Amino acid sequence: MIKIDSFKEGGLITENIPYDILHAYENIPVEIYKDEIAACKDIADIVVKKINASKKGIFKIGISNGTTPVSLEGFLIEAYKRGKVSFKNVAFFITDEYLPTDKIDVYSRSYNLFQNFFSKIDVLKENIHIPSCSAKKSIEKHCAEFDKAATGMDLLLVGMTDQGEVGLNEVGCSGKGGTKAIMLSYQYRKSVASKLITEFVATPKAAVKMGFTTMLSAKQVIMMAWGEDKAACVKQASEDGVSPSCPASYFQSHPNVTLYTDINSAANLKREATPWKVGKCHWTPKLRRSAILWLCQITHKPILKLTLNDYLMNSLDELISDYGPYDKLNIEAFNELQHTITGWPGGKPNADDSTRPVKSKPFPKKVIIFSPHPDDDVISMGGTLIRLVEQGHDVHVAYQTSGNIAVHDSVVMQHIDAAKQLGYGDKIKDVQKLIDSKKPGQAEPRALLNIKGAIRRSEARAALDSIGINVDTNAHFLDLPFYESGGIKKNPCGQEDVEIIKNLLQQIKPDQIYMAGDLADPHGTHRVCSEAVIKALNQIENEAWVKHCTVWLYRGAWMEWSPGLVDMAVPLSPSEIIKKRHAIFRHLSQKDIVPFPGNDPREFWQRAEERTQNTAILYDALGMAEYQAIELFVKL
Repeated sequence: MIKIDSFKEGGLITENIPYDILHAYENIPVEIYKDEIAACKDIADIVVKKINASKKGIFKIGISNGTTPVSLEGFLIEAYKRGKVSFKNVAFFITDEYLPTDKIDVYSRSYNLFQNFFSKIDVLKENIHIPSCSAKKSIEKHCAEFDKAATGMDLLLVGMTDQGEVGLNEVGCSGKGGTKAIMLSYQYRKSVASKLITEFVATPKAAVKMGFTTMLSAKQVIMMAWGEDKAACVKQASEDGVSPSCPASYFQSHPNVTLYTDINSAANLKREATPWKVGKCHWTPKLRRSAILWLCQITHKPILKLTLNDYLMNSLDELISDYGPYDKLNIEAFNELQHTITGWPGGKPNADDSTRPVKSKPFPKKVIIFSPHPDDDVISMGGTLIRLVEQGHDVHVAYQTSGNIAVHDSVVMQHIDAAKQLGYGDKIKDVQKLIDSKKPGQAEPRALLNIKGAIRRSEARAALDSIGINVDTNAHFLDLPFYESGGIKKNPCGQEDVEIIKNLLQQIKPDQIYMAGDLADPHGTHRVCSEAVIKALNQIENEAWVKHCTVWLYRGAWMEWSPGLVDMAVPLSPSEIIKKRHAIFRHLSQKDIVPFPGNDPREFWQRAEERTQNTAILYDALGMAEYQAIELFVKL
């Protein structure tokens, strides 16, 4: 049974370690769990016990919007259905809402809380308090009334964004103040436009937020953060000083606050990133390599120039005493990292493969590259894909989702106009009517999604054709059903999705599988797609070919593997970078006007090139050969 949880190996030995030592670097104590589900189960138990133990009339809970508390809400609903708790004597205070709000609908920020949580428990309608009001009421008076009722909450449950923002308290906000109206920032409104699939001008301009004076008045605060994209803000909120650049850090002044994380969002904490600074470690080979490469980076030295004093001055005396001497450790780390580098990702035929990351046989290999969206293959591992094709392997690419919602309406009209100009039919008015029928926050018309899906398929086919893959036999468009919601929020991934993947695997019986190794959003498309592949493999694990199949994990355009974890590094030549760039260019609908670009304004090809070139620079600094760019992979 295999599962994507974390790729961390070894680490701090926490058995019998004193609490104060374990949390020595944390201004907000952090509880680390293997995943979001395990953490939320325990948090739900705390909430239920506190409600049941309350002796007063109304138990007051503050709760934030967003996806972070979703799993917690599910466990609370389950507890209610089993008769373990009643919410009739619970008052909920929502931390934020758009202004003005006359009713809770798909356009409101609290819509999901009402639909997926409040509607499924026995909370009384009059006990749900929203920090907003209609345009007819005085907002100042409303905020004052809300604050008076919310002050002294028994429990506050909040998530944080990847910027450390809490309940619309954005970067730069004050750590003081009560509930008040605010103007929403450009960046926030831009993200709302993506989520509602609407124009920027149609997004809400103002909101009401619960301020930190009110939040800090709560008797107990439980903070939550899931996914590696929040690792930086978890460290900043917990270990670094209080700063408006990370609003969650304001909770450091609270006497009863705990931050719950999964292993991925906790990755930058000192006891996870540099456990040797906290206590005794379980030194696996990869942890030893990670420690030595970390030492290289802070001393600005290549591996073979590290000295005994470098180790001793940076808390690595245990590593020396258990596995030294230091020069032996240097040579081992150098050789191990060097052996990850290969120009033959499918294995080099008739070669000694004892120190190579990939076996030479069989050759050629059957390869499946799973691409969550129709361009992740060329963006994330385009150079390796080119190398596999040119070296004669039977390479198949499976596009797991249609990617249809990531096509701008203007791109659709351009394609329809081209069809008209070529004499293939005039459908301009029909398609424009479909576009005009769209409503913010609701699924796009299926006929329009079909056009957008066709555009993305044609682009993916063109990209593969440009690097020599037979698109009629080796390009597979799976169109997994979970993705086809027509909106940002997807359907649950189920057995129907897994069966589609399983059928393809059983048809091809690959020797190698490549898939996305992103651990950011636990509900994100990349992670859902990869977990579906894992489920399919687990269901057919007894088939002979599975036992000899190797699964390689690549990263997306935003993050890269740490060299301490890497099992294979594929160097790229300048000409391969150009060929990869041209393949990415075939995805024209994602160029310049992609609807969901995130906070990074650069195009995907720019992000991908900088990422792989920075990796090459890092390897050079560690004492490896100098390459133009490198793509990294971890073996599952």
